[in-house]
Amino acid sequence: MATDVAEPVRRSGIFASLSSWNYSLYFWGQMVSLSGTWMQTVAQSFLVLDLTHSGTQLGLATGARFLPIVLFGPWGGVVADRLDRRKLCVVTQIISGLLALAFGLLVGVHAIEMWMVYVLAVCLGFVNAVDNPARQALIAELVPRDLMQNAVALNSIMVNIGRTAGSALGGLIAAAVGLALCFDLNAVSFGAVVLSLVLMKPSQIYAGIREPKEKRQVRAGMSYVRKQPELLVPLIMVAIVGALAWEFPISLPLVAQGAFHGGAGTYGAMTAVMAAGAAMGGLITAAQKQVKRRSLAVAAIIWGLWITAAALAPNLPAEYAALAFVGYGSVSFNAMAKTSLQLSAVPGMRGRVMALWSVAWQGSTPIGGPIVGWAGSEFGARSSLLVGGIPTILAGIFALPLLVRVDHRRAEGAAADTDNTKEASAADPAAPNGKAAAPE
Repeated sequence: MATDVAEPVRRSGIFASLSSWNYSLYFWGQMVSLSGTWMQTVAQSFLVLDLTHSGTQLGLATGARFLPIVLFGPWGGVVADRLDRRKLCVVTQIISGLLALAFGLLVGVHAIEMWMVYVLAVCLGFVNAVDNPARQALIAELVPRDLMQNAVALNSIMVNIGRTAGSALGGLIAAAVGLALCFDLNAVSFGAVVLSLVLMKPSQIYAGIREPKEKRQVRAGMSYVRKQPELLVPLIMVAIVGALAWEFPISLPLVAQGAFHGGAGTYGAMTAVMAAGAAMGGLITAAQKQVKRRSLAVAAIIWGLWITAAALAPNLPAEYAALAFVGYGSVSFNAMAKTSLQLSAVPGMRGRVMALWSVAWQGSTPIGGPIVGWAGSEFGARSSLLVGGIPTILAGIFALPLLVRVDHRRAEGAAADTDNTKEASAADPAAPNGKAAAPE
């Protein structure tokens, strides 16, 4: 239920959202957990390569985790709109921790087989089908609306700091100790999220009225998005980019092994460099005020160019340099897309809209993952990056005029609202804030 939050929140600066007690808890808890998640991502990638020596199998195993998001992601968004998102996240995080523990135990006793990898990946995908929209929509309940863009950008920074720490530690632990410990540490890290959620103050949550249980709510969410170009165009872009470009857990291990003859340590370093660039991009994005929607198309074009540069890098230092800008572009694109969707969606549809974002960004991996893995195996490791870079450039080029049109329409609407406010003020100069006084 919505409440009037009395907490003081600093309204300016890169870290403004961290003045919120609830968002600060969310930020630090997620950072710990995501570090563990990326340890597991590193470990799982090399576990599959050790078991199969196949880039295609790596793509399939990664895609298996996201298949349930494709099939049940919209339903997960309905659940996120109906239930208390904070309590829902507590349940999903506990289950995720138990699945990571099962992974660690099986790897530790050398009993893991590929079919087990697929089963555990699919189980985690079912959990994420609900957890992703609930967790993304929860951000909007932790800060005032005017800090939404800042909170989303800081969330992207947190994701990439977690990736930096997790990838680096995961590569070191996998090389020095073994893969099992990466899974075990990830299981423990979920406790930080659960603790942060439990310690939040319910009186300081900006939650609207929950959606009642009704028929055809999934269909209603999809119909709502189809009628809103400011939602539909970004989601189509995210689907293309998510399917082919955001497959770095597949493409980077292939490039590390195939192009530069490295192993887990090289992959960890590549991911850490990319995440460091992303953290810098997040800081710059967090400092920006309102960004026009056409900026999303420009960000896609620039990001695609850097992915292509990384695919063509002649040596490892050049690869690291290009990947730093790839990381910068990734957080710029992703933060702009999520901010646009969060602000454009009405509160009662926010869970379903973010579920569709999850389907487009992560759920497209069952399609794009095998394609990227196959391209890397058949045409050389560098091809796994090229099949993402070029479509990202094209998506930005085609979306640019559509988003320019959306910006123009919204600017005209804002101008009309300003004129109406002036007319109302002239009609009743004594009205507060320049608005006509409401009848008593």
